Amino acid sequence: MAKYLLLKHYRGGKPAVNDVPMDQWSQGEFDDHVQYMREFEQRLRGTGEFVSGEALSMDGVWVRFDGAGRSPVTDGPFAETKDLIAGWMVIDVESYERAVELAGELSAAPGAGGKPVGEWLELRPIMSEPPTVTD
Repeated sequence: MAKYLLLKHYRGGKPAVNDVPMDQWSQGEFDDHVQYMREFEQRLRGTGEFVSGEALSMDGVWVRFDGAGRSPVTDGPFAETKDLIAGWMVIDVESYERAVELAGELSAAPGAGGKPVGEWLELRPIMSEPPTVTD
């Protein structure tokens, strides 16, 4: 089994096929989208392929270390041009091909007008433990 991270972007990636911003969807369209996501997660729980996932708020800041004894430096809130992650899901699947298949299904979640969003999802393998070196 291999673990993959599926990242959903608010913006910053390639535009979706149905590129109507979520804040312009009706309540019903939003509810249908969320229901699709819940049912997708439940199906993956049933197959044992779901590891974890969360939706993220659009709020946040960048933080970095600024030296011993100093407060961390923040840059935010996010500027309009910065990429935002909408949410993520970790899956544990038999193959890269299965990960691509599931990402395609997730991309088909309904959006405006009930049509599939067709959003681009970032699919990233999760690194396994590095090998240990022994003498």
